[in-house]
Amino acid sequence: MKLINKLLFLAVFVSLVISACKKVDDLPYYDNGTAVTLTSSKTAVAPTPADSLADVVTFSWTNPEYATDSSNYKFIVEIDSTGRNFSNKVTKTVIGSLNTSFTGKELNDILLNYGFTLGTAYELDVRVVSSYKNNNEQYTSNVVKISVTAYEDPSVLAASATTVSPTLATSADNAIDFTWTPSFNGYSGTVTYALEYDSATKNFANPQEIAVGPSMYNKSLNNGEINETALNVGIKGETAGSVEYRIKATTALGAISYSDPVTVLINAYTPILRFYLPGGYQAATGNGNNWDPGTAPELIRDLRSEVLNDLYYIYIWLPTGAEFKVTQGRSWDVNYGGAGGDLSSNPNLSVSTAGFYRISISRKNMKYDIREGRMGFVGGATGAGWNPPSVFPNYAMGAAGTNLFVGITDLGSGGWKLIDNNTWNNGSNAFDETRSYGTGGNSGSTLQVNGDNFNDVASPGKYRVIWDGRDVNNIKYEISPATEMRVVGDGIQGVPAWNPGASPQMTYSGNGVWTITLTLVGGKDIKFLAGNDWGAFDYEDNSGGITATGTPRAIKWEGGDNFKTPATTGIYTITLNENTQTVTIN
Repeated sequence: MKLINKLLFLAVFVSLVISACKKVDDLPYYDNGTAVTLTSSKTAVAPTPADSLADVVTFSWTNPEYATDSSNYKFIVEIDSTGRNFSNKVTKTVIGSLNTSFTGKELNDILLNYGFTLGTAYELDVRVVSSYKNNNEQYTSNVVKISVTAYEDPSVLAASATTVSPTLATSADNAIDFTWTPSFNGYSGTVTYALEYDSATKNFANPQEIAVGPSMYNKSLNNGEINETALNVGIKGETAGSVEYRIKATTALGAISYSDPVTVLINAYTPILRFYLPGGYQAATGNGNNWDPGTAPELIRDLRSEVLNDLYYIYIWLPTGAEFKVTQGRSWDVNYGGAGGDLSSNPNLSVSTAGFYRISISRKNMKYDIREGRMGFVGGATGAGWNPPSVFPNYAMGAAGTNLFVGITDLGSGGWKLIDNNTWNNGSNAFDETRSYGTGGNSGSTLQVNGDNFNDVASPGKYRVIWDGRDVNNIKYEISPATEMRVVGDGIQGVPAWNPGASPQMTYSGNGVWTITLTLVGGKDIKFLAGNDWGAFDYEDNSGGITATGTPRAIKWEGGDNFKTPATTGIYTITLNENTQTVTIN
């Protein structure tokens, strides 16, 4: 048996040796592939939106003759702008096939992502890199050039209404909804949208724009906003006119497309106009920058329907020799000075002496009036009775700031109002006539010019009333009992610091005047509180920190600093005058 196994092993070994000695030329041999030759079906392409999904150019190439089935051939089509040597190429991979096509949209996206201008022809370089599927044996073809022009691919805009009739009363209500489809579909960057508009007769020669934002496809306008678009393109209030709207779409790289317009007929109304008082007095009085409409105080609009957008007024303190003008809006585009009661472009308006003034204008009649600015109590519930000549000075309020009055008076029954002159309104609705104010609403309610009487107070007594026109859109009043005024702080000898309930009360002597004599600790702080606990009405310093005795210091009732006591501890008499809005320490 051992002999047989040895003979078999020898036979196998001889066979292997003979096989190994065969020549290499007898084995199969595979040639390398070859670089393909690329051709294009077109040399220039200018697709339109209608070509978005259609093939607009086909690239074909020869067989690379790789030693494998064609299903294992891999081709990468590379495209870049001419002159960049494919440094910013766009690629498309093809397996097996010897051609590929591009739709209008695919070519458009390439140009848009390069930031190319719409409607302008640009040359692109195209080449093919061939290989096996595993990227082995890569060859690069020749380069072909093709001219391509990008198209807009605009949004499609729709509006929820074709006619709108806005009114002042419904200005905050929704008027119209604009919706649109995306622009530049397939573009990989951000597209920002804006709603443009112009008169239907101007073909967007000078369009105005409402910003919308990136990747947003709707915009709603309320009645006030849609009315403003009509006014901005020259349609006058109380007339009708057509406005065209379109969507402007802008890519992050600067390409712009415009939708077809939609037309809306607008029955326009005259909106609320606003007037301001810029002048050389502004910086010195804390009213913004000198001669700057952008920071100037606004005049109050008389909202009565018969004088709407006609009568405007302001109560304001002005220094000696102050000069000023009135502007419509916060620019100098429309501005008025005047002389002798007539508004005109020049000269500046002015006052000769320092004081608190009421300045009124009539826009329609081009008139102005400058007189003492004041406010007082009138009516059967007041000491003045229904007799305006008796109001000033005994029942006057204190001028606490621009469009702000504070006053104390005894109120009973019989009705009452606030009035800014010593005669009654004569019903003329003229710019220079008296304005009286009232309302049937409770404290905090909006005041009406020549409105209803105030309600009688629940209990007769002394009351503090505030006429507050600081919000020119809502003139209101506040009323509260004025039974006490306390000196509170850490500067009162023998009194717990900042303890309202334990602080001394002042004595009321009439006409808004409170007094007290006490020992003040030098260099400390005090303030005045109209109650025995925090949260009550209070007065703070508006003088800039004056500490001198015998000098009236300006006061304010919101947001001021504490008053500083005199430098030396001693007995002092304090007089707080709410009518003159001052405090004096002697």
